[in-house]
Amino acid sequence: MRNELELEGIIEDYLNGKLNEDEAKAFEQLRLNDPAVDHKVVAHKVFMESLNDYARVSDLKNTMNLIHEQMDVNALSRKLGPHPSFIVNLWRKNKAAIAVAASFILLTVVTIYSIQQTTQQTGSYEKLNKEVNNLRSSTNNLIRNVKSNAPAKPNVNPGKFGGTGFALSSNGYILTSHHVIEKSDSVYVQNYKGDSYKVKMVYSDPVNDIAILKITDKNFSHLSALPYSLKKSIAGMGEQVYTLGYPKDDVVFGKGYLSSKTGFNGDTLAYQVAITVNPGNSGGPLLDNNGNVIGIINAKESNTDGAAFAVKSKYIAEALNAIPQDSLVKRIVSGKTNQLQGLKLTKQIEKMQDFVFMIKVYN
Repeated sequence: MRNELELEGIIEDYLNGKLNEDEAKAFEQLRLNDPAVDHKVVAHKVFMESLNDYARVSDLKNTMNLIHEQMDVNALSRKLGPHPSFIVNLWRKNKAAIAVAASFILLTVVTIYSIQQTTQQTGSYEKLNKEVNNLRSSTNNLIRNVKSNAPAKPNVNPGKFGGTGFALSSNGYILTSHHVIEKSDSVYVQNYKGDSYKVKMVYSDPVNDIAILKITDKNFSHLSALPYSLKKSIAGMGEQVYTLGYPKDDVVFGKGYLSSKTGFNGDTLAYQVAITVNPGNSGGPLLDNNGNVIGIINAKESNTDGAAFAVKSKYIAEALNAIPQDSLVKRIVSGKTNQLQGLKLTKQIEKMQDFVFMIKVYN
C-alpha cells in the first residue's frame, strides 16, 4: 500500500513538472519498461484534467452568479430597451468574466465537434480470431486427415475459432495470440501442407495477449533451424513489414509499413501497422525486411482500412523467459540464426511457410 502511495506521489510530481531532469528521464524509462506504470500515468493524467475542468466550470458559475447579483433586474424591466451607458458600464465592470464565458462557450463547441469527429473517424478494437464455418470442404478434410495419419475424432465438435501461430523453436514451441485459444477444450496446429498436430498450452498471458503452445503429437518431426530472429529494439515508423497468416485455409501474405509506435488509443504494448488483415490473422508474425520478428498481429480497427495492431516483440522475449529455457527455445532470441536477411521477399516467404501454422480450436 505504501509503495502504491509513493508511486502515485511520483506520478503527480512527474505530471506537474516537479521532477528534476535525471528523475524525469529515469521515470520515463520506467514507463517504457513497465506497461502497468505507464497505464497508471495515463489514468492519473486523465483524472487530473477532469478535476481541472471541474474547477474551471465551478469558477465560471461563481463568476456568472456574481454578475447576475450586480444587475438591477427591476430597472431593466422598466426600460423598453437597454440604455447605452448601462451596457458600457456592464462591459467595463465585467469584461474579464464575459470574455471567460465566451471562451468557455467556444471551447465547449469545439470540444463537442472534435468528439463527434473522433467518433466518426475511430472505429472499435476488433480481435482477429475467426469463427470457423461448420460447413467445410469434405474433400479437403479427407485429404488432410490422410496426410497427417490423424485418428478419427467422431466425438469432437467442429472447431469454432481459429487463428495463426508461428514457431519459436525447432522442437515444437508455437506462439499465438491468447484470445485465439482461450476457453478451448483442445487445440491443433496445421502447417501449410495440411499436416495437423495436437498441442498443449504451456504459457498464457492474457494481459499482453500472448500464448505459447507445445506440439505433443508423436508424429511431429522437428523443424529445421528457424530462419528468422527476434528484434529486441523498437522498430521505427515507416519500416516496411509483412505478415503471413490464415484468414482462410491457405496461408496468406500481407505487406505494409509501421504507421505508429503505439497501438489502439495510444496503447504502448503494441504497434499500429498499415496492413490489410482479416479474422484468422491473429497470432501471425510481423516481420521487417531483414527477417526480424517485430511483433504479433492480434487486432485491427473496425471500419478503418489498413489500421492493424501488433503486440511488440519485447513481450515475446518476456514470455520465453517464463517457460523452460532449453537451447532450442533460445534460438529465436539469440538472433544468430537469421537466414532471411538479404534475401528477396519471395525467397523469405518461401522459407517462412514451414514455420507458420493455422491454429484450430475445438470446444
